[in-house]
Amino acid sequence: MKKPTWIIEKEREKRAAAAETVWLFGIHAVRDALLNCNRVKLRLIVTKNAFDRLGEAVAIGGLEPEISDPRNFSAPIDPQSVHQGAAMEVKALDWGPLVDVAAVREGEAPVILLLDRVTDPHNVGAILRSAEVFGAVAVIAPHRHSAPETGALAKTASGALERQPYLRVQNLADTMERLKTMGYFIFGLDGEAEASLDETLGNHVGPTALVLGAEGPGLRDRTKDTCDALVKITAAGGFGSLNVSNAAAVGLYAVTNR
Repeated sequence: MKKPTWIIEKEREKRAAAAETVWLFGIHAVRDALLNCNRVKLRLIVTKNAFDRLGEAVAIGGLEPEISDPRNFSAPIDPQSVHQGAAMEVKALDWGPLVDVAAVREGEAPVILLLDRVTDPHNVGAILRSAEVFGAVAVIAPHRHSAPETGALAKTASGALERQPYLRVQNLADTMERLKTMGYFIFGLDGEAEASLDETLGNHVGPTALVLGAEGPGLRDRTKDTCDALVKITAAGGFGSLNVSNAAAVGLYAVTNR
């Protein structure tokens, strides 16, 4: 019996993901990846100076380093990258299924961030840092129209990529519906909303998810329709809007300090 097209496509994407590797760069990103026992490490290229700075992490990571001339750094990354003499080829992290990562345990009120078409790796890296600082259990984005795990994202995240679950899902709205069945209340951040986040939080308790859209287009219609409430971050006067990574930090602060 012939397999349905959608199953064939899903299997193809799974094989492609398994074969894909990522080059991380920068002292912080490489050090934290070396120390992460869940990270599959393939190749490490460092200058002598970077090796001296990473010595203990290199020993723990168990990867034999290739020493490169700083004037002709041999890692296959963008020459303009601020690599600080360290680059490592790795497999993307596998954080496991959503039901495990987002599980709600008795007496806890986890917080999750969802990103709707946020494609800039620097924004996503900064969001991962904020998510780690404020204790979010995961950052979730769709496979398509989102920032994949890259060296630029990892460097901006400054190590948070190794500790903060970043899940990319097939369908964001379907994932939101799944989170609802798990007990999450979903706020969509929308600059055109009438109510403010602070006002709407009120006495809200329990598992919470915040959804943020790309700067400019914002949240898609289906994403908005799937939210339990649309809220805005109040601005002074008519000044405009925050960068998405700043909005994520403000939203996380409001929710975790409610």
